[in-house]
Amino acid sequence: MIRALLNNTVLSNLVFVLVLIIGAMSYNLMPRQKDPTINFNWIIIVTALPGASAEDIEMRVTQPLEDALRKLNDVNFVSSTSRVGLSNILVRFRDLDERQFDKRVTDLRREVQSKRNELPADIVEPIILEITSANAFPAATLVLKGQADDEILRSEAYQLKRELERIKGIDRVDTAGLQDPEVQVLLDMGLLASAGIHPATVSDVIASQWQDLAAGKLTVSNEQWLVRHLGQSPSPEDLAQLWIPQAGGELRLETLAQVERRRQDPTQLVMYEGQPAVMMSVMKEGNANTLVLIETLEAFIDQYNPTIAPRGLALVLADDQTESTRRAIDIMQTNAIQGLLFVGLVSWLFLGWRIGVLVALAIPFSLMGVFILLNLQGETVNLTVLLGVIIALGMLVDVAVVMVEAMHQRMGQGEAAIDAAIGAMGEVGWPIFAAVLTTIAAFLPLILLPGILGDFMRIVPTVVTFALIFSLIQAFWMLPSQMHALHALPTQKRISRRERILRRLRNLYGRVLIKSFRHPWVTLVCLIGSFTLAIGLFVTDRISRDFFAADTLSVFYINVEMPSGSTLRQTLNATLDVEVHARAGMEPEEIRSLVSYAGQMFTETEPLLGDNYGQIFVSLTSRHLGGRSADDIIEGLRESVQLHAPAASKITLLKLSDGPPSSMPISIKVRGDEYGLIQAAVDDLTAILQGIPGVVDITSDASPGTQQLVTRLNLPAIARAGLDARSVTRTLRLLTDGEVVAQLNDRGESVDLRVRSQQTSTEDIEAWLSTRIATPSGQSVPLSELLNLEVKTGFASLRHYNFSRAITLEADLDRSQLDTLQANQRIQSAWLEYQDRHPGISLDFSGELDDIQESLNALAILFVLGVGLMYLILGAQFKSYFQPFIILLTIPMAFTGVAYGLWFSQNPLSLYTLYGLVALSGIAVNSAIVLIAAANSRYNDGMSVIYSIVYAARRRMVPILITAATTMAGLMGLALGLGGKSLIFGPVATAIVWGISVSTLLTLFTIPLMYKLTRRDRPR
Repeated sequence: MIRALLNNTVLSNLVFVLVLIIGAMSYNLMPRQKDPTINFNWIIIVTALPGASAEDIEMRVTQPLEDALRKLNDVNFVSSTSRVGLSNILVRFRDLDERQFDKRVTDLRREVQSKRNELPADIVEPIILEITSANAFPAATLVLKGQADDEILRSEAYQLKRELERIKGIDRVDTAGLQDPEVQVLLDMGLLASAGIHPATVSDVIASQWQDLAAGKLTVSNEQWLVRHLGQSPSPEDLAQLWIPQAGGELRLETLAQVERRRQDPTQLVMYEGQPAVMMSVMKEGNANTLVLIETLEAFIDQYNPTIAPRGLALVLADDQTESTRRAIDIMQTNAIQGLLFVGLVSWLFLGWRIGVLVALAIPFSLMGVFILLNLQGETVNLTVLLGVIIALGMLVDVAVVMVEAMHQRMGQGEAAIDAAIGAMGEVGWPIFAAVLTTIAAFLPLILLPGILGDFMRIVPTVVTFALIFSLIQAFWMLPSQMHALHALPTQKRISRRERILRRLRNLYGRVLIKSFRHPWVTLVCLIGSFTLAIGLFVTDRISRDFFAADTLSVFYINVEMPSGSTLRQTLNATLDVEVHARAGMEPEEIRSLVSYAGQMFTETEPLLGDNYGQIFVSLTSRHLGGRSADDIIEGLRESVQLHAPAASKITLLKLSDGPPSSMPISIKVRGDEYGLIQAAVDDLTAILQGIPGVVDITSDASPGTQQLVTRLNLPAIARAGLDARSVTRTLRLLTDGEVVAQLNDRGESVDLRVRSQQTSTEDIEAWLSTRIATPSGQSVPLSELLNLEVKTGFASLRHYNFSRAITLEADLDRSQLDTLQANQRIQSAWLEYQDRHPGISLDFSGELDDIQESLNALAILFVLGVGLMYLILGAQFKSYFQPFIILLTIPMAFTGVAYGLWFSQNPLSLYTLYGLVALSGIAVNSAIVLIAAANSRYNDGMSVIYSIVYAARRRMVPILITAATTMAGLMGLALGLGGKSLIFGPVATAIVWGISVSTLLTLFTIPLMYKLTRRDRPR
């Protein structure tokens, strides 16, 4: 059957071409995005209670919800923030599969719903958001700017948001600076008091009259009618005509209040190039094609702008992921093409162009097969998929090289191609299969890597495994059949020329190998010495460590934090002042856009909301277009913007990086029962951080307190006035934020009807408290007489971590001075001196440290698992307990090469490099497997140990060199950065290239020596 299959060249060629065509079509159809779509297992619960203080939010909203969340299983941590008017709870689940995670989210929704009756009646229903890599960062940022912050800008922004959300591939659009419309009844408190009308009475009358009602059904002359009451109208003029009862009759509402169409009190203000604006963050769907989506948005903007230009509006694409996505994919594709060319060149040098081409065909065949399977799985073309392709590039021809070398040897002895192929399969088939299985055994456990890093890199072992399986099919079927069809036996002249060089190389290697046998201790000392030196490079910190080394994105944020109590307009003015100095610190050609806004501040974990938060979103042009790198610009701006910062403001910079999201390098949760004690510990920790060189951008989420007017009912005074407690408390609300008494739908847009006082701000709190309130007797009484008053400082926000009060202290690092582990170790050591001063305070070191520790522990376990699987495969292949240990010696040899490579290239040791090390363990053993298998075959044929190993070493030297050279060639472009550098994937390629080169060199001498030392000749 095998012979018939190999003889049928038509079938093999048709399958080959079919895989290439379908694979190419699949590759073109797969969506493009920068990173894989992964679920972070993060859930955010947002609950609003307008007008409530941080203390009220904590007690009445956050704590009841946290009590419900305590019942959930598989929770990693729960973090909450209670601020004025808003509760924000972040739940991070453990690493769960999709089905289990969906179940936990259902449990969470059920528990939240079960607490609904315990929450205040006037809350906005909790919003539950699931955070993924697709919706965590916008695919595009749009800005709609206008001549004024008016209804024209607001209404157009609302319609634009709806239009954008209808575009295919967009999940949602988050806005900043877009206020909801309202009809506001602005009460004149003086007129109400004079007319003897209580403010709550006006609110109740409006609520009862200004409503639509579906009354029900009525049968009229045996015909069914529907009875509808229409009381609402979007027109303020209609509402102003309502009658308000008073003791002596009725008054029109317009005589007691102003009725206007307005907008909700702003929670954010946005400015773009000196004009009021609305910022829109476009979040894409999970596997949507980023490049196609941005092209669609650009076409939409081109068509949209002419329609809004007459009203003084313009829509601008402030930032998008097109450039970064296209450039990142281009870098990987360029490196893949360079790797393919290098592999082809190596194959040609060793095998000749005809056989070299046939061997190199394993690459397109295997890769197209991979893309077929990935497309069927719904995957996208992203950086991690292309990394898997690049890692696999050089390995794809390994099987074909060993196979064609065995065939070449037999064909040189006169055998036909088919016979030579069948004989070669018998000779090297099982060693090849074992080598592929050991490589897969090293890669496949990486699928089990937990955490965000595991999710981010999970597709890599899948790609490599698929590619190796297709390479086996090509080597055992396509290659022999194609050689048979092409009669690919080189001419005698070419064979002689190449063989002459290779024969000299074999003879030279054989002589050196025999000399090494005479001085075994020299070889062993070199092996041990090189390994010891490699360990010394790590121990002495000659190799830097940056566990989340990544390329900085061409966007960053300048954070502006004003003193608590600052108004939204004050914060915006301060932010615009900082923008002026930021522009001065950059060249015009470096700036793509700057958007300044107040009312929110984005961070790496959650947005901070509040009037005292401002931020500048900075989008840069691409570096290759002439600008400095983002790192250079950030470092240049850090000192200048802080030096010219507005008085009493705090300025920090936040840069964003490629790869999976991680917290700040230093992130310390300071936990306790009282915020005063927690803040004292935070102050001492801040001093510790300021004394460590290399620690920058120290921030704390503790917000200074805000002034609060705390009122309590004076019940005797209320009773004397003939009022009730509820009417007094309602008056307080009407004098401040007001009451939303009804809602209507106006042209598809929800409009609130709000009743409030005309005077919502004052220069004198005493004057405000003297506001007179009508009593049932027709008299009026000052509000201050009905209340007991206290002025105190409250909290701007209250934070919990795992259900305990906490303040989070974070900082970034200058990686050239110290790494994450070193920094956190120094902080922990320094804290020991302060610990006794702060009883009841506990520190929770998380951030990058948590992710690093989780990944390091998992990588160690997966490495042991991979080595164990390799030992199992090798033991089964060689039927020996000891020989697998000889082969596994190549792993520390490979690690030796990695250490030298990182030291020489000045690349840091990162988690991605460690990932490459685990993968390298499977690649490095392949040469030793083929070598030991050949030696065992000669030994079983009756040769002595030394003749067996020398013969096998000389025979397998060329395939070993070819496979090592092709593997290194496939990754060389990425390692050297010829097609563009990547701090994430470049060190991975560097580690594998150096590991393979050193392990191959040591394998050619160490493995034969160990074989000779551990195996005895048979007795004659």
